[in-house]
Amino acid sequence: MKALILAGGKGTRLRPLTVYTPKPIVPVVNRPFLLYQIETLRRAGIKDITLSLNYQPDKIERLLGNGAEYGVNLNYVTEPQPMGTGGAYKYAAQDLNSTTVVLNGDILTDLIIAKVIKEHKENNAEATICLIPVENPSAYGLVETDKDKNILQFREKPKPEELESLTTNTVNAGVYILEPTILDLIPEGKNYSFEYDVFPEILAQKKVFRAYIMKNVYWCDIGTPEKYLKAHHDFLSGNIRHFELDKDGEFESATSTYIDEKSIIGKDCIIKPNVKIINSVLGKGVHVEEKALIENSVIWSHSRIANSAEVHDSILARSCYVGKNVIVSKGSVLGDKTSLTDYTKV
Repeated sequence: MKALILAGGKGTRLRPLTVYTPKPIVPVVNRPFLLYQIETLRRAGIKDITLSLNYQPDKIERLLGNGAEYGVNLNYVTEPQPMGTGGAYKYAAQDLNSTTVVLNGDILTDLIIAKVIKEHKENNAEATICLIPVENPSAYGLVETDKDKNILQFREKPKPEELESLTTNTVNAGVYILEPTILDLIPEGKNYSFEYDVFPEILAQKKVFRAYIMKNVYWCDIGTPEKYLKAHHDFLSGNIRHFELDKDGEFESATSTYIDEKSIIGKDCIIKPNVKIINSVLGKGVHVEEKALIENSVIWSHSRIANSAEVHDSILARSCYVGKNVIVSKGSVLGDKTSLTDYTKV
């Protein structure tokens, strides 16, 4: 069995964080994001993984290499132009001649994929799609199933007046198990979508198309700064299972500094006296000067926070400088090498 991770997006919703860092390798609790998906697949016994890339592919390949360090074998396919989710699957087909697990490249989940594969095989399905229940279905396209979890139809985002009459609240979670026969439904070299082209054709041809309902499973699309920050808070609060976080990085910290038990501080950080760090993640080599406050925030590597500065509920990318007495307010997102002069308020 093989896997394909669709990691070709430009990450436009996550800008400015993705201007110089492709979305698939933005740091999540100080690890490139794709490593969580790779670990999820490896845990299911899947070691042959293809990454379908398009935006800044060289940066991703240089960082992850051949995958040996992570116990897998990584192959890379770079689309000549954006080909859509289904088109990318077809383009990578030369390496996908068996049952394939397909993941959207921006999904963070603690799903046990082995359970999905087991149901897929037990039902002799040609395609299985993972569905997740959501509280507000109006923000998503819905997927309807029968009582036996066969896929019935895909619905566009429901209008507010339709919400009360809905009988389902499950949406596409971006995890699929596909047999090679599905490749026959996708034309060569065309931009083709799973959601709008491939899945409706599977239904039209009456193939065995099953749903796996993700109950009591964590799931988050990290494609926006708000969701990216939320994923960090969910990790720190213990809401995401099955992953070991690196809490053993060596750093310098003054005795008068307060760092709460949830926060994770990266290797080679320097934390000066009377600093407070609460529910936050600091990347490698971050330097925090006296009396600074960082709470509910993510600071990427080699940034510097000056005396008495405050960072609240924000994200700072690499090598940022926050000057003395600066206040970075809730919801701020600073791109690489942003510099805020003393006493600035953002």
